[in-house]
Amino acid sequence: MVETDAMIQGNSQDLTRLWEVHQAAEWPAEVGSREGELMTLDTVVCGCVAYFFEEHELDPQRVTILEDCLSDLEAVLPELSEDPLDYFRRVKQLGALLLEAGRR
Repeated sequence: MVETDAMIQGNSQDLTRLWEVHQAAEWPAEVGSREGELMTLDTVVCGCVAYFFEEHELDPQRVTILEDCLSDLEAVLPELSEDPLDYFRRVKQLGALLLEAGRR
């Protein structure tokens, strides 16, 4: 399936909107015993987003890092309560949108 310019533009707008929401969000309370790991995942994904907005691309190393972060998030999400779950679902969605944009 060939993506149209409108689909690519839509993905970029989704990424921008979600990034704005995430930047305004506060760190969730009661993250639990995996707070350090989650903080690292948040920092890495957000660093990749910031890099993408500055450079308008992702290098292969960042693509691999994002794939690893998404895998790690997938594993830890079932352990989270509601407040941190919403926050880290957003981190995961940011990473997924970024991977789509970065692979183009």
